[in-house]
Amino acid sequence: MLAILGGLIAMAGGGYLLYLWWQPFKDVLKGVVPVVLIFGGLIALIAGISSMRDAARTKKLEEEAKEEKK
Repeated sequence: MLAILGGLIAMAGGGYLLYLWWQPFKDVLKGVVPVVLIFGGLIALIAGISSMRDAARTKKLEEEAKEEKK
C-alpha cells in the first residue's frame, strides 16, 4: 500500500514539475532523441550482423554434419 501511495505522489509531482518546466523539458528531449535513435540503430545493426553470422555458422555446421553422415 505504501508503494502505491509513493508511486501516486511521485507521478503527481512529476506531472506538476513537467507543467512548470515544459520548455526546458522540450529542450532536453530535442537533444536526447537523436542520440537515442543513433544508439538504437547501432544496437539493431550489431544484432542484425550477429544474427547473420549465427545463421551462416549454423548452415555450415549442418552441411558438415550431412557430410559426416555420408
